[in-house]
Amino acid sequence: STCACVEYYGKALESLIKQVKIMSIHGKMKHKRNKIFTEFRKLPGGILVCTDVMARGIDIPEVHWVLQYDPPSSASAFVHRCGRTARIGNVGSALVFLLPMEESYINFLSINQKCPMQEMKPQTNVLDLLPKLQSMALADRAVFEKGMKAFVSYVQAYAKHECNLIFRIKDLDFASLAKGFALLKMPKMPELRGKCFPDFTPVTVNTDSIKFKDKNREKQRQKQLEQQR
Repeated sequence: STCACVEYYGKALESLIKQVKIMSIHGKMKHKRNKIFTEFRKLPGGILVCTDVMARGIDIPEVHWVLQYDPPSSASAFVHRCGRTARIGNVGSALVFLLPMEESYINFLSINQKCPMQEMKPQTNVLDLLPKLQSMALADRAVFEKGMKAFVSYVQAYAKHECNLIFRIKDLDFASLAKGFALLKMPKMPELRGKCFPDFTPVTVNTDSIKFKDKNREKQRQKQLEQQR
């Protein structure tokens, strides 16, 4: 749903999936967008992490799966997203992830977009990759900050969802969401003010001590910290 989520999960997938080319694209890239799109079209296979900037008006041959981690804010965008696969007589699959509290979205799409869906049973024997993502965040401040920004942007996008009778921010389980983003601590943001999260355990490490792997960025950060002191 957001550029920050694309940045974070694109980086995460690069580290978690080694034999597959991972590329990321979103609206804030401007000049790089066409280059990335052209490169991706030429690949024999790969994964493209993207926002709705790729939901319509583009054609990539032989897209087998469209995975929608966030339900689109407009119902018409759902159909456009699905349309990236099964082009010109080919067969493809589209999957949208929904929380139990969001299941009425299925009926909404069926009525609003004449788009029936079938339930896909959860996969068994799924690997828990969250500890690996947390280790990445502890080893590089860039990953830590990307995760925090992604979480904040996700919550803000959820609050603005067009179907706010189905997607109610007051019903969101923020602790589980933070775990899903592999956060080391809860960020400070207006939506979380005054709330307690007994189900979320922050890391015992002082996150201010996490350094950037990029030495120039770390040098700049240390300079700013010195000025603040």
